[in-house]
Amino acid sequence: MSAILGLTDLFKVADRIALDANAEAPRLRVRHLQADGASAPTVVFDSDDAAGTPKPKPCDVLILPPSLEPPIAREAAAPLAEWLRKRHSEGVVLASICAGAFLLGETGLPAGRTMTTHWNYAEAFRDRFPDVLLDTDRLIIDAGDIISAGGLMAWTDLGLKMVDRFLGPVVMASTARMLLVDPPGREQRYYSGFVPRLNHGDAAILKVQHFLQANEGKEARLSILAEQAGLEQRTFLRRFQKATGLTATDYAQRLRVTKAQELLQFGQLPMERVAWEIGYSDPGAFRKIFLRIVGLSPSEYRQRFHA
Repeated sequence: MSAILGLTDLFKVADRIALDANAEAPRLRVRHLQADGASAPTVVFDSDDAAGTPKPKPCDVLILPPSLEPPIAREAAAPLAEWLRKRHSEGVVLASICAGAFLLGETGLPAGRTMTTHWNYAEAFRDRFPDVLLDTDRLIIDAGDIISAGGLMAWTDLGLKMVDRFLGPVVMASTARMLLVDPPGREQRYYSGFVPRLNHGDAAILKVQHFLQANEGKEARLSILAEQAGLEQRTFLRRFQKATGLTATDYAQRLRVTKAQELLQFGQLPMERVAWEIGYSDPGAFRKIFLRIVGLSPSEYRQRFHA
C-alpha cells in the first residue's frame, strides 16, 4: 500500500510543480485498479474523478506494485496475465516493482529479455522464469515497453522515472528535491537511454517495435521487418516513420546503443567486444553511431557512468 499511495502522492506533487511552471503542461492522471478473481480489473480510485471530468483514455503505463505477501501463484496470475498482454498489445507500457515482477513474468512478454526484482526473490524468479535474464544488481531496467524496478522501495525511483518521461527532467528533479529523495540519475540524456513511442495506435508497427525490442535491434533487415508487419516494404517504411518519428534504421540503432550503454555502465568488456555484442563488427562505426546518439564517445560514457 505504501507504493500505491506513495506513487499517487509523488505524481500529485509532480503535477503541481509542472502546472506552477506552465499552466499548459500535460496532466498526470492516476487510477488504482483492483482485480477480483477472473474478472477484469476495475477502477477503485481516479485522481480526476469529479463531475464533468472527461472519461480517461487508455493508460499509458500500468504499474504492478510490490506485495508483503509471497509472489502471486501461476493460477491466480493467469487471468491478469492475459488482460495485461492485451493492454501491452495496445501500446501500454508495463512496469513492475519488487515481487510485481512475477505477475509481469507470467505474461510471457519478458522472455529473452532482462528484468530485475528484489534480490531475495532471485532464485524463485529464475526457477519460475528460466527464459528471462534476471539481473538483481540493477535497481531499474527500462526496456521502453517493459520496465522493472528492484526492491520494495524502488517505487520512488520508478515514479521519478515516469515523471521524467511524461513531464521532463526539470520537473523530475524538482519533485525529487521536494520529496527529499535522490533522483535516479536518468534525467541526463547520456543516461536516460531510448524511450520509444508506443501509443500511436498502429498495430502493425507496434508488432514490429515489440519484435525489435525483443532482439535489441540486431535483426533490422527491411524484408524481415516488413514481413513482421504484414506490409509492403515502402508502405512499412512510411508507416513506421509516421508512428515512431524515426526511420527503422535509426530506431534499431537507438535500441543497440541503449544496450551498449548498459554494457559500458555495468560491465568490463573492451570496446570491441561491446560493439560485437550489440551487433556491430566494425568498432569504428559503433563509436560514430554511439557519439551521434548519446553525445559522448563510448569511452567517455564508461569513464563518467561506470558503476
